[in-house]
Amino acid sequence: MTKVENDKYAGTYTDPNAGNVEFKAYAVTVLAARSQDESTVDTLTSRMNSQVYPFLGRKLLSSFSTPDVIRKWLAWMNEQDKPVSAGYQRQVFGLVSSVLDAAVADGKIKINPCRDASVHPPKPISRNITPWPDTRLRRVELALPTRFKPCIPLGAGLGLRQGEVFAFSLDNVDRKEMVYHCTRQMVTVNGARKFKLPKGHKTRVIPLGHGVLDDLDAYAKRYPPVEITLPWAERDGRATETVRVLMVNDAGDLYTRQTFNSVVWRPTFTKAGLSYADRVDGMHALRHLFASALLERGVTVKELAAYLGHSSEGFTLKTYTHLMPSSYSRARQAVNEMFAPRHSAQAAVVTA
Repeated sequence: MTKVENDKYAGTYTDPNAGNVEFKAYAVTVLAARSQDESTVDTLTSRMNSQVYPFLGRKLLSSFSTPDVIRKWLAWMNEQDKPVSAGYQRQVFGLVSSVLDAAVADGKIKINPCRDASVHPPKPISRNITPWPDTRLRRVELALPTRFKPCIPLGAGLGLRQGEVFAFSLDNVDRKEMVYHCTRQMVTVNGARKFKLPKGHKTRVIPLGHGVLDDLDAYAKRYPPVEITLPWAERDGRATETVRVLMVNDAGDLYTRQTFNSVVWRPTFTKAGLSYADRVDGMHALRHLFASALLERGVTVKELAAYLGHSSEGFTLKTYTHLMPSSYSRARQAVNEMFAPRHSAQAAVVTA
């Protein structure tokens, strides 16, 4: 029996001509077939265009028979004038690996070289989140233009993401139950602003503090909500959505995230006399404040994950576990109740 026949019998036969297709042409068809919303497709396309196709795009799938091409591509990403972060590289690596998994399933290559033991996927640098001190929050709040002060209670008081802040509407507040129904965010797709469901297509209900609502109501009296109609970026048959948005610019419109960050957010730090650090001082820092405040007051990880709209409780725990109050004192007290301290001095220390 020939090798070809053996391979066919074993189910490992691959047509030698099946891999005669360029990686980019194949990847485009694979990624397009996924059930994704428009903004996600735009993000994935951007990543592939910047970090994958310039090096791998013209290569035939048949050339991925060994892991050498993947190792060279990983080295290329680090040799660019402006190398991207390890976290970003890891996301891109996952995309390439998923495309090559599809190529294996389609019989175009025998194995996925990304899974070879000699290939080491980029490892994101793990950094513990350090919440802002209250003084920093208040200085930023004071320096923000009056039009955009709701950023603070919406971010630090409700834990909303930036796009959810832009799409916030008082119409989604249940004043009887004192909760906010987070049902949308604003995104930018190919330069166009659109409404869509929150990240992960997960709507959520968030407890609303009375002080937060007081601030938002006071703002609404000075700047009444503005009705905004934008395209709806979900594949559910809806063309547009009209929302009475709370926070708009002086023209009565919504900024894109990029414009807001460059025109409003970053200049606020200069006005406040504060330095600005990338990956630390974006609006997401307000969300971290919300998470740390809730954990400090005993809110469970399960509850916090629901309020933040995380994909899993495990992700919430991994992100914020270092901010959880220590259980040492509670554990020590439990043991002391079984083995009472014998000396009054020790007991005083324990109960102090």
